[in-house]
Amino acid sequence: MTNEGIKLPGYLKVSILLTGLAVLIAMLYIGRSIFVPVVFATILAIVLHPVVNFFVDKRVNRVIAIIITLTFTVLVILAFGALLLSQATRLSDSLPFLADKFTEMINQAIVWISGYFDINSQKLADWVLKTRSELVDTGTAAIGNTLVSIGNLLVLIFLIPVYVFMLLFYHSILIEFIHRLFSLGQQSKVSQLVSKTKKLIQQYLIGLIIEAGIMAVLNTTALLIMGIEYALLLGIIGALLNMIRVIGGIVAVAMPMIVALITKDSAWYPIYVLIVYSMIQFVDNNYILPKVVASKVKLNALFSLLAVFVGAAIWGIPGMFISIPMLAVVKLICDNVETLKPWGFLLGDTMPPLIRIKAVFKKQPKGTIL
Repeated sequence: MTNEGIKLPGYLKVSILLTGLAVLIAMLYIGRSIFVPVVFATILAIVLHPVVNFFVDKRVNRVIAIIITLTFTVLVILAFGALLLSQATRLSDSLPFLADKFTEMINQAIVWISGYFDINSQKLADWVLKTRSELVDTGTAAIGNTLVSIGNLLVLIFLIPVYVFMLLFYHSILIEFIHRLFSLGQQSKVSQLVSKTKKLIQQYLIGLIIEAGIMAVLNTTALLIMGIEYALLLGIIGALLNMIRVIGGIVAVAMPMIVALITKDSAWYPIYVLIVYSMIQFVDNNYILPKVVASKVKLNALFSLLAVFVGAAIWGIPGMFISIPMLAVVKLICDNVETLKPWGFLLGDTMPPLIRIKAVFKKQPKGTIL
């Protein structure tokens, strides 16, 4: 018998790969209530680990250091949540006025459309009323789902700190476990990969927080200058939504445009909001993002967008937020494993030289289909 490995045909390798991928996605979807808090806790633990080490280096007991770090983090998050809640409460108090204003605008639109297109205004009003009733029914169901989501969120709020504490406390055991999965000859490479992964997540999330802070200031300042109501709430929500690439930016600009349309007498204000937000997005995409965030994670836009959609399909809104960091970790692993380097190149944003591409095409004989 020979020691040569069994060579599988290409179609069989692809079939095995797709089957494994389908099983993995199914497992992630079915176990989302378990995986989501663990992933969030792991990312947060990696970010907080240097802070814990700082206290430990100052001769503070490790358990005390973890408790101090977690307490400070929770207080910051609660303060931020309280700020958002106070602004959201102010908005909810104004909802009846906004609803009446919106109804008035709909009635004016019905009169204009019926006169311009020669449509029976009563039929149009009946259609709007029917659509509104359907939206109310849908909204009622959505509220029920939202309450369930809030309940799940409260569970996560209490569960994630417990996971973070355990991950920080058993950090050395987890690192040693990863090392023991590989042979002695691979220990150096494993250490480098673990170190790079931790550094990547730390730098990326810190950069993301800095970017969100800058965007919140720019959004809020612009809305305050234009005199848009609920500027602080809309500015912060817009900055948070901006973390979800492509899709978040669209929703972030739509919200203040709708508020401006309802609360302002002139229809030009939504256009002003669109123009100003477009300018802010331009600054973010060309100056803030490349310098603060993208320099840490070099992913191309295509797979970033696909990752957001896949994350939303599997884990909902939390999946949209953590899809990019997870994709960045996958790319880092691919870049450091020889057989996976082509996949790392595919996920990246480094364009091959145009001269090399032309040379490849010239070498192909006539009639060859690439």
